[in-house]
Amino acid sequence: MTTALPPLDDLVACPQCDTLHSAQDLPDGATAHCQRCGVVLMTSRPAAIARILSLALTAFVLMIAAVSFPFLTLNEAGFRNATSVLDAVLAFQDGYGFPLAVAVAFFIVIIPLMRLTALIYALGPLVRHQPPRPAARAAFGFAERLRPWSMAEIFIVGVTVALIKVAGMATVTIGPAFWAFAGVVVITVLKDQLICRYSIWEALDKAKV
Repeated sequence: MTTALPPLDDLVACPQCDTLHSAQDLPDGATAHCQRCGVVLMTSRPAAIARILSLALTAFVLMIAAVSFPFLTLNEAGFRNATSVLDAVLAFQDGYGFPLAVAVAFFIVIIPLMRLTALIYALGPLVRHQPPRPAARAAFGFAERLRPWSMAEIFIVGVTVALIKVAGMATVTIGPAFWAFAGVVVITVLKDQLICRYSIWEALDKAKV
């Protein structure tokens, strides 16, 4: 006897082990896990999208501040030098270092800003219970594809290690951009933990109808 399979739209694949599960409506606050590996498949948090949007907006503002204000200041023997994130990028612009300058700019500034912009564009109307904007699904998918390439946290870790080494040779004053970048990293971690991709795809589909 052959058992009929549920429609493909009602199946959820585990992002870790690809096991297929039947999608079901969850009560508020519930979480569904993969039966094989235990990875979270979907959650039901009515306020999660609003929180994700709030965190994305906050991270966007902090990112603008991070590239606008001094990152750190060095004082040694009466000489003072203030450096911003843009100064660090432009330091590699000459000669063979130009490709490195482009890569640094993309991975720590442009790609994070593009991802945040795509999330804000896709989720904004859902919070106001309005129909999604044109290409909202494409924008959210684009934001998800950029996720592995957004490396602001790697940059802040590298800077912290460099500061420990430089602190013995000069007086280092941490600027507001450093704290803004650190805030972006923390907020990004919190935001990514809140994101339930299945729930957002479902919300975009239901809002479109």
